[in-house]
Amino acid sequence: MKDLERNSVQLVTIVEEEAGQRIDNYLLRVCKGVPKSHIYRILRSGEVRVNKGRIDQLYRLQAGDVVRIPPIRIAEKAAGSAPVPGAEFAIVHEDSHLLVIDKPAGVAVHGGSGVSYGVIEQLRAARPDAKFLELVHRLDRETSGLLLLAKKRSALTNLHEQMRDGTTDKRYLTLVSGDWKNPRQHVKLPLHKFTTPDGERRVVVQAGGQEAHTVFNLLRKWEGFALLEAELKTGRTHQIRVHLASSGFPIAGDEKYGDFALNKQLQKANDTRGALKRMFLHAYRITFQHPDTGKPMTLTAPLPPECERFLVSLGQPTGKHS
Repeated sequence: MKDLERNSVQLVTIVEEEAGQRIDNYLLRVCKGVPKSHIYRILRSGEVRVNKGRIDQLYRLQAGDVVRIPPIRIAEKAAGSAPVPGAEFAIVHEDSHLLVIDKPAGVAVHGGSGVSYGVIEQLRAARPDAKFLELVHRLDRETSGLLLLAKKRSALTNLHEQMRDGTTDKRYLTLVSGDWKNPRQHVKLPLHKFTTPDGERRVVVQAGGQEAHTVFNLLRKWEGFALLEAELKTGRTHQIRVHLASSGFPIAGDEKYGDFALNKQLQKANDTRGALKRMFLHAYRITFQHPDTGKPMTLTAPLPPECERFLVSLGQPTGKHS
């Protein structure tokens, strides 16, 4: 839905795609630029009504509901903030239920933590008539590759269920530093997530943390490097990065958990290889059931050119596995 008029009462009829979500989340999405505290204040005061009756912030909207939204004043700061520039990204698949893009490295999936906007805000700005558009999952800002977005609430719910049940199959390509030995290796290390005093999200291996399981398949080896396929069995924050770093094989170019001295060297080309100016982690394949038809789907996104060029610059692999 388009942005609401701010200075008059609005009566909005909920359509099928918007049904199922909580009233507070709905208002936060359609009242762009309005502080969260103000949204909850008008909910508590009873100024927001559904079908002429009072509701609380936990009420889940149904198709056909008529929502009364009062006049909303935006703080000067919010009103004067720079608009989000609309952007489209490389589309891997799109239909009436799903949008799957190939996210470039260096772009956040959503605003927050010092980033004013991300992929989801830019896509919404580029598609003002989209009634519903939500992230199905996340990718780290430094990671490139396949990112799923739902265009209907039913699709979002269905895909979340598949991910919870472990029926989706997510695969990543990553280049690590070190002499990797095993063709196939399971890493099961519990992960604990915390926030540093300056607001940065960090993850450490810690007893009692969340159970986490990654399977790594060796694809190619060079002197000092190995290209791995990472198969996620759980989907924890920074899971692949921390599992590899804790196993003694940091990801090339990982500025948070990697080998900082090596990363600095990789920034510049030398006699034996090219330069690598990003983290080498790419979500290249995902398999799931289409949320509407139930048919299995496998989507792929090739390695970005800068990663491919770096591999070529390493020369002939010393070992190769299927």
